Amino acid sequence: MESAPVRITDRPWLHLLLFVLTVGTTSFTFDKAFPMGPLPDGERLANALTFSAALLAILGSHEMGHYVLARLHGVDASLPYFIPLPYLGVGTLGAVIRIRSRIPTRNALVDIGAAGPLAGLVVAIPLLMWGLAHSPLIDAPPAQASFPGDTSLWRLGGDLLQWAQVKLSLAPPPPELPFFGNQAIIFSDSLLMRGLKWLVLGPLPVGKDIQEHPVVIAGWFGLLVTLLNLMPVGQFDGGHLAFALWGRHARWVGKAMALVLLFLTLFYTISWVVWLLVATKLVGFGHPEVTQPDEPLGLGRKLVCAVCFVALAGCAMPVPIRMVIW
Repeated sequence: MESAPVRITDRPWLHLLLFVLTVGTTSFTFDKAFPMGPLPDGERLANALTFSAALLAILGSHEMGHYVLARLHGVDASLPYFIPLPYLGVGTLGAVIRIRSRIPTRNALVDIGAAGPLAGLVVAIPLLMWGLAHSPLIDAPPAQASFPGDTSLWRLGGDLLQWAQVKLSLAPPPPELPFFGNQAIIFSDSLLMRGLKWLVLGPLPVGKDIQEHPVVIAGWFGLLVTLLNLMPVGQFDGGHLAFALWGRHARWVGKAMALVLLFLTLFYTISWVVWLLVATKLVGFGHPEVTQPDEPLGLGRKLVCAVCFVALAGCAMPVPIRMVIW
């Protein structure tokens, strides 16, 4: 197939500028949000830049996967736009490309939609394995998993109600809890992450965990990005695959996914409400039709969809991040 011509409106300098800014914001935010202990300034800078390089390699591979396959199918697409976001999250909202023409067939839709997550995983998995091999063992905080989760809407609502009752003198104040002084950020393990840990490190000793290398933290966020993008909603990558498989019925798959997000918000962590709002209010459940809807979806593309939904399950984490005090 002929590739789409480069448009005059493409501005490589803008893409490069946004990339450089995102290197700065991700490095700065990592250094502030995920301190690796008291280290010399040079080592801190090296850790921050290592995290940024690994994270942007994963995000860039994801978007370039979309870009290359779009061009191969003759679909007009922009180069990736990286989105710097200083001080918040990991210093970026990720990267996006603009699809500026209609996608011709459901086969092309699968190719373009799946190329991003799969390319990101191809980069993320080796980085994670290298980072795990270079992560030292440390004492692990005690497991504190509970249901409903400590930061779930159900638990937070109950805490707010108890606070209101105390303020109105309707209930005695809760007992003071002892403060143990040690704090740790816990990155939850998806099935894929557990498998990689077992493959690289083997069974960990009881009471031990790893101090994540900056590359592991970057790879972990890469898996989280893959999880979010593969949700079968609207025009997310997973939504493209769902539409290619089920056509207009895919909107019901998206609505079922929204119910899953609502359940996670209520009973696991309220942080899922952000993605719930993005999925339902910003992205929505609809999807534009391809220009050649009569072309059947090939078996190979159906297998690609199956691989992507297995990857979705492998990256799933009910509570991605939690803070533990012990």
